[in-house]
Amino acid sequence: MQSPTVAELTDRAREVFRQIVDSYLHTGTPVGSRTISRHGGLGLSPASIRNVMQDLEELGLLAAPHTSAGRLPTELGLRMFVDGLMQASEPSEEERAAIEKGLIAGLDRGGGLEEVLGQATAVLSGLSQCAGLVLVPRTDPVIRQLSFVLLAPRRALAVLVGADGSVENRVVTLPEGTPPGALEAAANYINARLAGLTLSEAGTRLAEEVAAERAALDAMTADAVKAGLAVWSADGAQRPVLIVRGQARLVEPSVDPERIRQLLGDLEDKEDLVKLLELASGADATRIFIGAESRLFSLSGSSVIAAPYRGQGGRMVGVVGVIGPTRLNYARVIPMVDYTARTLSRLVA
Repeated sequence: MQSPTVAELTDRAREVFRQIVDSYLHTGTPVGSRTISRHGGLGLSPASIRNVMQDLEELGLLAAPHTSAGRLPTELGLRMFVDGLMQASEPSEEERAAIEKGLIAGLDRGGGLEEVLGQATAVLSGLSQCAGLVLVPRTDPVIRQLSFVLLAPRRALAVLVGADGSVENRVVTLPEGTPPGALEAAANYINARLAGLTLSEAGTRLAEEVAAERAALDAMTADAVKAGLAVWSADGAQRPVLIVRGQARLVEPSVDPERIRQLLGDLEDKEDLVKLLELASGADATRIFIGAESRLFSLSGSSVIAAPYRGQGGRMVGVVGVIGPTRLNYARVIPMVDYTARTLSRLVA
């Protein structure tokens, strides 16, 4: 169903709807016409408010759970509220201080970027009472040295020493008939011509030199070089690092146990969760996914709020956010996620 715009609602309908959503997000319970009549300050009778609520329900913005006389906002209604009626404000001074203190503490521990990002999820989880999420940028190692150890006629162990001193091993599948001498020549070429480059830069340089016939490599050696570089490039593209903290905050006695089980199962599906967060990576601002707007969380009825953080030159390097029930305090949590992303951008730039 296509959601109506805020402008299409009458002033009365807009105010009744806003009060219902505000009350629901605060209490988590259906809101009745008598409550709005008594406390809404609209000067309307319960009967008049019920008529407005009926109209809003027919528009798909409200729903009546079971036989309750009260109404709840639908996911369609929550989307319209977030886009057109919500009045967000900057995080409080205390919240900003907690975010900055937490992230700086991660730097002070000397654990590098991943420590800072892990701390970001913990801080967001604590402040929002949701689970915190952060997508760690995929690293592209800088080559210091690469060597090969032949394991079988078509298999070799590639040992990469990074510029940061890290050592990683991968098993490489070689072309049929690759002689041991080609592996030694490949390692010599990489170490002489490609050391100091990232893996992606090395792959580009190799392709350019082969095309210009400057590589001075026979076909077997060139294939061994390509295989040695490709095994890391492919692996790195398939294993982005996702940090999730605070899942226990999603387990509330008032929440349907089946929804909790579904949600925790969704969080274990790291591949789909990464894909969802990557949708936010190209955004200029914070993205909000409410319930069924995300296939991943359509059954658990959860919302994700995510914002990209950037490095030098404004380059997007990752995504930070939270996941919680659709009954979130969006006006408070959205600015909090945005501020965390901006603070991270300042620290990692």
